[in-house]
Amino acid sequence: MSNSVSLSVGEVATRSGLSVSAIHFYESKGLIHSRRNVGNQRRYRRDVLRRLAVIRIAQRTGLPLASIGEALDTLPQARTPTVEDWRRLSRHWRKDLDERIGRLTQLRDQLTGCIGCGCLSLKKCPLRNPSDELGADGSGPRLLDADSL
Repeated sequence: MSNSVSLSVGEVATRSGLSVSAIHFYESKGLIHSRRNVGNQRRYRRDVLRRLAVIRIAQRTGLPLASIGEALDTLPQARTPTVEDWRRLSRHWRKDLDERIGRLTQLRDQLTGCIGCGCLSLKKCPLRNPSDELGADGSGPRLLDADSL
């Protein structure tokens, strides 16, 4: 690897474990930034590796890229983020993650009875929706929406 302050896209790919195309994708979405050198090649600051790690972790928790982008926009662009910057970013996601945990816990607990029989027709089944009664309220999994928690 080069001893320079900046990294090539190949070096970022190697260090982050991501493909070059994934790095270009994240850049096209404004999640990371590069500059061009005199040879018109992309160069990334070393702190992009931390941003990419945060992006990957956030995606694994199910956070949408838009939410990830909003949080990353709170980080400074002109310097490497500090510990306090990262704390602020994590606080930004805390409420959303707590809500997701609540929905997943509800789903886990409600599915327990249904997994055994697999029919979803028991009158006591919390996911049961006879005659599509919930369809009048809108599309999607109505019983698992955050508003129904």
